[in-house]
Amino acid sequence: MVSPGILLVDKPAGLTSHDVVARTRRAFGTRKVGHAGTLDPMATGLLVIGIEGATRLLTYIVGADKTYTATIRLGQTTGTDDAEGEILTTASADAWASVTDDAVSAGIAELTGEISQVPSAVSAIKVDGRRAYDRVRAGEEVVLAARDVVISRFDLLATRRGEGHVDLDVIVECSSGTYIRSLARDLGAGLGVGGHLTALRRTRVGPFDVTEAVGLDALEGAPTLTPGEAAARILPVLEMSSDDARDLRHGKRLSGQAARLHEAIGAAIDQDGALIGIVEKRGADLKSAMNMPEVAP
Repeated sequence: MVSPGILLVDKPAGLTSHDVVARTRRAFGTRKVGHAGTLDPMATGLLVIGIEGATRLLTYIVGADKTYTATIRLGQTTGTDDAEGEILTTASADAWASVTDDAVSAGIAELTGEISQVPSAVSAIKVDGRRAYDRVRAGEEVVLAARDVVISRFDLLATRRGEGHVDLDVIVECSSGTYIRSLARDLGAGLGVGGHLTALRRTRVGPFDVTEAVGLDALEGAPTLTPGEAAARILPVLEMSSDDARDLRHGKRLSGQAARLHEAIGAAIDQDGALIGIVEKRGADLKSAMNMPEVAP
């Protein structure tokens, strides 16, 4: 029997997130596998994978903040806002006159903090039930609504000047739902020369770091975090007595225990360290928002 767990994978370039899920299914011998947050084929880095009953935890991970390293190329726009798209425009020599180091720093500062961002048209956002990128590939013009995101860190690590372009290596810490391609596009637009993303690597999802991840060649027998270990990283822990654990597993409320929980939800952990489920307040009581399936001994 396959044990439920959270697997951290370092995705290589050229594969979709679904490709990684498919390989994980084969490696672990189960169909019940999902991930918490898509990476484009061009991107590398951390994918958080749920296996068996731990897929129920992905809902609580997908909204975590994230860290990326990226390379932004100034001087060209593309149809996809990244290097996989066709080059649409190239900046003229005159346009570069105002693109000083100070101007780049100011442009980055403008895109730091709470900002409104229009996602790339070739994103996975659904428009009337269909992915935006499918509509674009079908020849439709897609304009997505702006969304509010938080860029808590946008630091320039290095600048490399080439023939007719400038490459910026950056690190970005941001809220869930942020599109780094859109940051590249908007930075280039603000500087008047256009921009797109040429490299992207996700290094962190909430408390999970890519340094803990395994490569695709190491999926067989790869270590996983138990649901209890993973939940304890992302949520406040409420330790449960054997009686309370039994009641929660049977769908009963824990009468008068809401004061134990100081946030909206918490991870109910039994005396063996196993995750019973996610609990929430309901008046003065605690009730299950999600129950983990019990694993036979």
